[in-house]
Amino acid sequence: MKIIYILALAMIISVMNSTMFNVALPSIRQDFDLSSSQVSWVVTSYIIIYAIGSVTYGKLADKYRLKNLLTIGICLFAIGSIVGFVASDYWMVIAGRILQSAGASVIPASSMIIPIRYIAAEKRGRALGITSSGMALGTAMGPIIAGMITSFADWRYLFAISLLSLVTIPFFRKYLNQDQVRPLKIDIWGGILLATTVTLLLLAITNVSLILAMITIVMIVVFVIYIRNVDQPFLDPAIFRNSTYTMTMIIACLALIFNLCVPYLIPQMLSSIHQLSSFKIGMIMFPGALIAAIFGIVGGRIADSKGNTFLLRIAFVLQLITYAILAIFTDRTYWLIMGVLVIGNTGLTFAQVGLANTVSRTLAGAQVGVGMGLYMMLSFISGAIGTTILGLILDRVQSPWSLNSLWYTGEANTFSNIFVVFAIWIAIILTVFFRYLKADNHSTLSK
Repeated sequence: MKIIYILALAMIISVMNSTMFNVALPSIRQDFDLSSSQVSWVVTSYIIIYAIGSVTYGKLADKYRLKNLLTIGICLFAIGSIVGFVASDYWMVIAGRILQSAGASVIPASSMIIPIRYIAAEKRGRALGITSSGMALGTAMGPIIAGMITSFADWRYLFAISLLSLVTIPFFRKYLNQDQVRPLKIDIWGGILLATTVTLLLLAITNVSLILAMITIVMIVVFVIYIRNVDQPFLDPAIFRNSTYTMTMIIACLALIFNLCVPYLIPQMLSSIHQLSSFKIGMIMFPGALIAAIFGIVGGRIADSKGNTFLLRIAFVLQLITYAILAIFTDRTYWLIMGVLVIGNTGLTFAQVGLANTVSRTLAGAQVGVGMGLYMMLSFISGAIGTTILGLILDRVQSPWSLNSLWYTGEANTFSNIFVVFAIWIAIILTVFFRYLKADNHSTLSK
């Protein structure tokens, strides 16, 4: 289990790097005299490469040793950090972020693969719980550390923090010595087609572009035709003939599409309704994320002893309670919101552990690397879709009506209605997921 703790440390640094720069965007915009759309590429470019890299490293892990992939990825992460730290022009900032993301994306891919390859199935839930705790902790610490650094020093020092990832390389090289690599041919053109398709999809989502959406559909068709007619394709369509994997992936993405937007939605609510600063918002959100990180390990142990189905029931019920309370008490004291986030973040961490463990049990052999990489990629895409939908709602809709028993006005009403929809969505997912498990009766999913 030592390697899992090293992986969790790398995950903390990787996730922190993705969330810290949200706080620094105003400073970067001012330094380089940029528009909002221009400065948004600091975040957008990272997300796009991160999503593509997750499935790419997953595929490469079927042929190359994980310790070598992690060494290359983390070194690339560090090089990008140095480029960003010394940036004198905006293009250097973007280049640094792209290099960072191209390297850092090896970490989420490995966080799915290492527990499968190195941890026995009966202890895998605990391992996934530890890595999920690292993700939760990184999410919580990122905005707070960024707020502190940007208050006293230049935003470029955010890049320097990521160099800490270098300390994990010796440990990865020491403990990852059991990989069984295969003499696979890497389908480069298939990888390029997939990367192009994912990039267009994320751009279509984040820019709400109908033209890009239409081009994306064409690219998806081209990609599907390609992988069906080439030997050893980058993404083997046979994986989707695994009905258990496919159905579980669909349900997982539906469950995560709005749950992953909570770190975006809550700061918007605290800023708009409670008029809190970025630093105070970070402090309000931190306890929930910290406690969720601690309980992530507990969730993993529950999955190992009681099964994924049991853990997922707890997760979805906790989230349902959270959204119901937030819908009713939207404009109440933010101290109440801070307490409720403990419940919600714990539910989200439990859901991530249970879903990842469930998906992992549907895969075997050569499908493991690319299958789990694809799971991570689709999780990012789901979060992007949900965040875009919420952004459009918050920008364009002021609800004159309420979905709950209390009457709010203006923005409070909008946020209240969103949480009502979240609660209904989770209730539907809860029903569909467990009816599927019962009807399908796959022991690999429920155990």
